[in-house]
Amino acid sequence: MPNVYQGLPTDELDALIATLEREADGLREQHLSLDMARGKPSAEQTALSRPMLDLICSSSDLTDGDAIVDNYGTPEGLPSARALAARILGVDAANVVVAGSSSLNLMHDLVTHAFTNGVAGNKPFCRQGEVKWLCPAPGYDRHFAVTAHLGIKNVPVPMKNDGPDMEVVQRLVESDPAVKGIWCVPKYANPTGITYSDAVVRRFASLRPAAPDFRIYWDNAYAVHSFAEGDDRLLDIFEALAEAGASDLVYEFGSTAKVTFPSSGIAFVTASPSDMAAIRQAFAVERVSSEKFSQLAHVRFLRDLDGVKAHMAKHAAIVAPRFALVESKLTEGLGALGIASWSHPHGGYFVSFDGPEGSARKVVSLMAELGVKLTPAGATWPYGHDPRDTNIRIAPTYPSLEDLGRALDVFVVAVKLVSARLERASRR
Repeated sequence: MPNVYQGLPTDELDALIATLEREADGLREQHLSLDMARGKPSAEQTALSRPMLDLICSSSDLTDGDAIVDNYGTPEGLPSARALAARILGVDAANVVVAGSSSLNLMHDLVTHAFTNGVAGNKPFCRQGEVKWLCPAPGYDRHFAVTAHLGIKNVPVPMKNDGPDMEVVQRLVESDPAVKGIWCVPKYANPTGITYSDAVVRRFASLRPAAPDFRIYWDNAYAVHSFAEGDDRLLDIFEALAEAGASDLVYEFGSTAKVTFPSSGIAFVTASPSDMAAIRQAFAVERVSSEKFSQLAHVRFLRDLDGVKAHMAKHAAIVAPRFALVESKLTEGLGALGIASWSHPHGGYFVSFDGPEGSARKVVSLMAELGVKLTPAGATWPYGHDPRDTNIRIAPTYPSLEDLGRALDVFVVAVKLVSARLERASRR
């Protein structure tokens, strides 16, 4: 669709800019304070899990099979928690470790262990010279921060409608032994909301890395986070590995951070049997025991995969109207102008928005002036550098529907005004 502003005579464009500036001034005078910055569950969502807090008390049975909850032991996690995590990921519980509340902590621990001690008997990354990590972009800023913090070179890889550009991934992984890993959010990806196609998953499984210590960090954070009718299907990466005759290639992560309580859920990791043996050995240095009260409460609250799905259906009833509101507001305000595009996810926590080249930082800055906080422009790219300065991550879950509607109205005005100003500047 052509950019409508490009077709306007200059005098009409100037008049439009003046009108939009008056709208922005009116919004500024409202002294709004709205937050669309991070993908956080709303208070309505966290309230769904409050009954879990009543399931463990001083009179509770604190055993889980042969495991004792109120003492040291079971560093791999309670048997029932490992079984629940295995059902969520669709893997064998024998290959699962449940530890802590944050899957990002587990990822950080494993990247750090690789950096200081190595992977599969290979030299530590810190003794190998330059080390590189592939970062599908737009992607998850906290992933990129982990590798950047350790001095690993983050290399952006373009995202397509069905996953990362596998021509680029394959070329880099199979030709450069300095490439040691890749970040992936394969289902309802952050921020695009896309789910990797079967073909993309199979190409990941068929990689033949130049580096023997290369691993795919498969962050399946939104495995059960559908809010639309008809959950996206993600091909199981370990089934694809078996078909390809491969092993020791993938670490898969998950958590209940956005199922129950952020920062107070349970987190888990799975991999091949040999990789899991190495992971257990690495974790044994820092974990005498897992945090088991939370694990026990989660199992007694969620029970099994059917219980998880029933609980997530309640989340979907809260989340779906927010995403529908994003779609309707953007379509109504911007859809006919040809100045923007955005994703249409079926699950997850984000909408990925792209405006004209050079617009994202200006839009985010103007939104802050008008009282609405967004994720910083560029955050979805390594080192905060979006080469075209177009991408903005919209996080609609945390505000109330009323506040979200107000924030989106401000967003539409900001995008229009910035886009019109950019077009006017191009004519000077």
